[in-house]
Amino acid sequence: MRVLVVNAGSSTLKASLVEDETDATDGSVTVDWLAADDDADRVSAVLQEALARTDAADAADAVGYRVVHGGSRYTGPSRVDDPLLDEVERLDRLAPLHNRRAALVMRAAVDRLPDLPHVACFDTAFHATLPEAAWRYALPADWVEAHGIRRFGFHGLSVAWSVRRAAELLGRSVSELAIVVAHLGSGSSVTAVDGGRSAWTSMGYTPSEGLVMGTRSGSVDPGILVELVRSGVDVEALAEGLAERSGLLALGGTPSAQELQAAAEAGDARARLALDIYARSAAMAIAGAATALPRLDALVFTAGIGEHSAAIRGAIVGRLGALGFGADLRDADGDAVIAGGRPAVLVVEAREDVVIASEVAALLARPS
Repeated sequence: MRVLVVNAGSSTLKASLVEDETDATDGSVTVDWLAADDDADRVSAVLQEALARTDAADAADAVGYRVVHGGSRYTGPSRVDDPLLDEVERLDRLAPLHNRRAALVMRAAVDRLPDLPHVACFDTAFHATLPEAAWRYALPADWVEAHGIRRFGFHGLSVAWSVRRAAELLGRSVSELAIVVAHLGSGSSVTAVDGGRSAWTSMGYTPSEGLVMGTRSGSVDPGILVELVRSGVDVEALAEGLAERSGLLALGGTPSAQELQAAAEAGDARARLALDIYARSAAMAIAGAATALPRLDALVFTAGIGEHSAAIRGAIVGRLGALGFGADLRDADGDAVIAGGRPAVLVVEAREDVVIASEVAALLARPS
């Protein structure tokens, strides 16, 4: 089956045609979002631009979408229909950089490609296996029950591919591996995977918990947020500041790790500090994730920063000597084991599109 995979990320819209049996990709395009691209007409125009730059839609048998937050209702791939779209939009308040845009893209694509089956695949679904000790927050029970509060976890499609690919590179089966996956990009998270199942992950009820990110703060003392509200910062301003004006942007003046590295190499102390805080945040999350595993066989770096920044990988691994990591990492040109032994260190290209195509094909092959 040939699946047109549409990934509405926080900064770009990606579209590609993936053959689910071979993982081959054809006609991949990326279009940057603009500030106004939460408007339905603008989203439709961006989708049209992406489709116009590739003939993937004409060759597709189905369309699959990456959706960040599926809540408790959607724990596997699901056909796109009105109830699903309504729920994805409702969950936008928990994933404001992603869910509304994903829903708008799906609505536009269904209108443009009405004869194809459309399937949503959720980043949260991979983490449905989290044990209660990993997903439950130490909050009053009435809050938890009234608002459905739990750790959902994100980047699950990326993690699923990283685990599968790591097993291939290590010559072992997924079922026997205990792995930590560090998905480091504009959004960053760390996940412990035991035998192919999510055991712990740094993102929580929303994609804002955990590591320092491009524009997101990551975990902060909740007392800070209480004090800000008491001091007159309203809820909307608080949400906007945490999601869009924090993280590397707040620390170094830009959300781009690549720009920060260039500035740091030129002697910019603010950029060096931002990168140091980022590496500390990631290393602490990796060390914490390892406590959810019976042992640590490998650490996998993936996504934009994880794949392309040897300096940041080195800074993170350099802080993990207590877990048995050595300081020397080989350069990576594509998927590779960059440090052998146990734990091994790997770099894997993020391929959510392959996982989405596989999930779409599996769903559509089931008897109706």
